[in-house]
Amino acid sequence: MINIDEIVKGRGTAESRWAKFGPYYAMFPIDFAFKVVKKYSKKGDFIIDPFAGRGSSIFAGGVLERHSLGIEINPVGWLYGSTKLNPAEQQLVLDRLDSVYKLRNRYTKSIEKLPEFYRFCYCDEVLKFLLAARKNLKWQTDTVDATLMSIIIVYLHGKLGEGLSNQMRMTKSMGMNYSIEWWKEKGYLFPPEINPLDFIIKKIKWRYKNGTPKIADSSILFGDSSDELEKITQRAKDTKIKFSLLFTSPPYWSITDYYADQWLRLWMLGESAVPKSNAHKHKGRFGSKVEYYKLLDDVFGYCSKIMDADKSTIYVRTDKREYTFNSTLEILKKHFPLHTISIKKQPFKGKTQTQLHGNTSKENGEIDIILTKK
Repeated sequence: MINIDEIVKGRGTAESRWAKFGPYYAMFPIDFAFKVVKKYSKKGDFIIDPFAGRGSSIFAGGVLERHSLGIEINPVGWLYGSTKLNPAEQQLVLDRLDSVYKLRNRYTKSIEKLPEFYRFCYCDEVLKFLLAARKNLKWQTDTVDATLMSIIIVYLHGKLGEGLSNQMRMTKSMGMNYSIEWWKEKGYLFPPEINPLDFIIKKIKWRYKNGTPKIADSSILFGDSSDELEKITQRAKDTKIKFSLLFTSPPYWSITDYYADQWLRLWMLGESAVPKSNAHKHKGRFGSKVEYYKLLDDVFGYCSKIMDADKSTIYVRTDKREYTFNSTLEILKKHFPLHTISIKKQPFKGKTQTQLHGNTSKENGEIDIILTKK
């Protein structure tokens, strides 16, 4: 018997140690993910999440023995989700860490070419190690490298002593100049001297203390849902597979730019050393209502073709603001006309996702749209 409370609240099992792996904006609370999966699906069912984020829905589905499939366009979220579904063997990860650490001195000169931010943020020993990992880990194609890289980016920055960096202000505001001025103002003029090998070894051993999670056949694809779902629709047709639960939270219109907000971790994954928005129409901030509407229309349109026509649930958490909510509801009604609709408001004691991402509208909060057909 799977104890969900132990997974979402404890640390005594492999599943609980990996469940919340990876800090990520706009993530499903893990207890919410387990609650929805358990209520609206059964063992052996097929579940899909086309906007998987760090994969909480897919992880919950896999642990609860559902066949779960996610899609994520942001490499940070995809890396977190893929790793916790299938972490590599601990000793292989430790061996790979050691081999990368031994390459660090090749990058002594390279750290001098980086913007000033990096020298404030990391001591030289850490920075050389990060460059070695950035250049040598094949995280997109190798499970061991992916596991190690995901653990590195989890601890890339944070509170003093909890990450590899200088003290970070506990906010998503991490612009280069902003951070430098904040460090100077607060007196954090020198980054902590950290041995990255010892630091990461401790983090790996803590994560693996209870082993690796037992997951049913589940995975997350790295790509754009608009493209991947077209292929999935054809495969599902060929294999006669039907999904019983569509469980997701699409991006909110004009709220945040996940690429700009995750720029430091994306730098570790090979992108620019200077933060910038991504020009891809599905990777930056959705400022165009036309593009936003089309994305949701395309994605839910494809999903409607793979859902069980006789019995399925569509569970979508979205933004309470008028345009985002109305557009999402309209599109869902269009593609699932025979489903019964219920709306559930989601009040929070703390800040909502929209507030965390800079929304100053009075329409704060999130809302769940649930479509069922039995």
